[in-house]
Amino acid sequence: MRAAIFHGTEDIRIDQVPDPKIEAPTDAIVRITRTAICGSDLWFYRGHQAYSPGSRTGHEPMGVVEEVGASVRTVKPGDLVLAPFAISDGTCEFCHAGIHTSCSHGGFWAGITDGAPGEFVRAPQADGTLVSVPEHTHDNDPLLDALFPLTDVMGTGHHAAVCAGVERGATAVVIGDGAVGLCGVLAARRLGAERIIAVGHHADRLEKASAFGATDVVDSQGDDAVQSILDMTRGGARHVLECVGSTSAMNQAIQLVRPGGSIGYVGVPHGPAHDGLNIMTLFFKNVSFRGGPAPVRAYMEELMADVLDGKLDPAPVFDKTVGLDGIPEGYAAMHNREALKVLVKP
Repeated sequence: MRAAIFHGTEDIRIDQVPDPKIEAPTDAIVRITRTAICGSDLWFYRGHQAYSPGSRTGHEPMGVVEEVGASVRTVKPGDLVLAPFAISDGTCEFCHAGIHTSCSHGGFWAGITDGAPGEFVRAPQADGTLVSVPEHTHDNDPLLDALFPLTDVMGTGHHAAVCAGVERGATAVVIGDGAVGLCGVLAARRLGAERIIAVGHHADRLEKASAFGATDVVDSQGDDAVQSILDMTRGGARHVLECVGSTSAMNQAIQLVRPGGSIGYVGVPHGPAHDGLNIMTLFFKNVSFRGGPAPVRAYMEELMADVLDGKLDPAPVFDKTVGLDGIPEGYAAMHNREALKVLVKP
């Protein structure tokens, strides 16, 4: 079979790899129908994060179950399934606590098993990881495009909003105009925020943020952006979503949160290990600081219900679609900021 392989900085290729096989009775084999390129993948693509040449890439699978192990009970061959970016068994203490990304028997795609951009993947812990898509949606491409972001970006934006404590009537600030930040806007609107301020520096993305429900957009950077938002909110917002992961974005969140408020952080940390993080300001503001890798599996049924009811549509985060052979082009487009997020349909 064919799959995306990392060969070095700015070098992703579609290579022949061994077909996946059932290795444990809890496994399933899934034929990929949709996957994507994630912004977090750009760190190793750009050479900013160590990654072994020859490794599979990607972690957002959707597809059809082809084969299941002897112990699998919740899915069967022919089922169309979504899979979160983290693999989990659904039975350990952390899964029961809703922290599926810390599953005792889990891990991540392209880590403990195959990467998603390819023709097939082996899905470990299939009962805990794979979520069946209702049969009546299988021929509805627009609806499937709307469901697919639940594998990562929509669930991650929702986690940021939940961790920031967004509630009905609230004012929320969303830092970052990437796919996760835009889904954070959608999530804040879904949770009832009355005012949503999107912060970024790409006019086209901020325009999309407005379409997703942002009531205000701020396209300045650094101190100018901070002062503008402090003026708009009369001293800061009670709910701030940090969707970038850089030290500057974290410090911006700390500056913008109102005393007694909450920061929900989901941006994957990169660069220096936050040596310049303004912890003292965080401390003296009595701010709640909560986040991390989103336990997407914990949110999937809830968000799926809203997509199926027509209340939620994160599909517009994708602005470029490629086939399997187009994955190298997709990485380059995101690297050069010619695409926000690339959908792959093998």
